[in-house]
Amino acid sequence: MEQSEQNKPSSGRKQLAIILIMAVCSLGGSYALFFAAQGGERWGTTNNGTFVQPMLTVDDLQWRSPDGAPLSTSSQWWLWTVADQCDEVCAEALQKLRAAHILLNKEAKRVRRGITTDAAFVLPEDQPDLLRIQSRREQTPEGIYIVDPNGNLVFFYPLDIEPKLLLADLKRLLKVSQIG
Repeated sequence: MEQSEQNKPSSGRKQLAIILIMAVCSLGGSYALFFAAQGGERWGTTNNGTFVQPMLTVDDLQWRSPDGAPLSTSSQWWLWTVADQCDEVCAEALQKLRAAHILLNKEAKRVRRGITTDAAFVLPEDQPDLLRIQSRREQTPEGIYIVDPNGNLVFFYPLDIEPKLLLADLKRLLKVSQIG
């Protein structure tokens, strides 16, 4: 009897070996999947804009209305256009942003539009809701920014962005936002 018990492998060792093999396979597989997926073009995000890095706020940029009063962003999102000179590309971007703003439908009242550009630019008459914003722009390249109600610059887009891409990001932000 002693001899048959010694020849019989321990079932505890078999179970431990199986558990260890399964753990190593699952851990190795997850690492392989992570690095394979990370090599893809759109890893980690579904947004079309670029996150503003380093983080900036409208307080950092000293947003002011044309009369010099501090501009409050509380309770509203902003589509902020920044251009050195508002040429054809800028004017076209403003028209596209206006159309995107209209396409927000019932959410449109949660979003305001503003522009920072040269003083010679005259605000278009067909866009009465467009507000001129004075700011320190050393840290902000030309483009379009989405600003949250807390005053944080969230996304950056070039002036020639396809408006439906910006609209998709803005709708997603408005849907998940508990503020503004």
